[in-house]
Amino acid sequence: MDGVILTPVARVLGGRPEMYEDGWYDTKAVLRLDDHLDASALQGLQEFSHLEIVFQFDRIDEADVRIRPRPPRKNPDGPLVGVFAHRGPYRPNRLGVSVCRLLAVNGRDLQVADLDALDGTPVLDIKPYLVEFAPTDPVRQPAWASRLMRGYYRA
Repeated sequence: MDGVILTPVARVLGGRPEMYEDGWYDTKAVLRLDDHLDASALQGLQEFSHLEIVFQFDRIDEADVRIRPRPPRKNPDGPLVGVFAHRGPYRPNRLGVSVCRLLAVNGRDLQVADLDALDGTPVLDIKPYLVEFAPTDPVRQPAWASRLMRGYYRA
């Protein structure tokens, strides 16, 4: 299989310096465009309330990636699920996807809230969140996922 080479489009500045699981709501950070892009790449983005951010879990050593089933969030009472049945950082490509609030656009900076990425994280893509991309059918998830995520975006 051919490899894929990605160049970050931005970096996370501020927010949390280290990982802990819950309470991401209202965590504020700045996404600063990398030098190879100028502010025109953000033109029109200020019209949107939310963004989808694709980023790399760059602090996860590739040797620590877990493909075999394991309990989500290292919860010993949780069910064993495969790597693609939860959203943790120990994934084959160490990619994260998050929806966050866009607070302001200032030159090459995006001020955001609720982004669950750490200070210094490389951002691989920025997309406006569009309602039309939300599921049209009811969303279903197991009860264990709801229990584990209860405080993720709450203080």
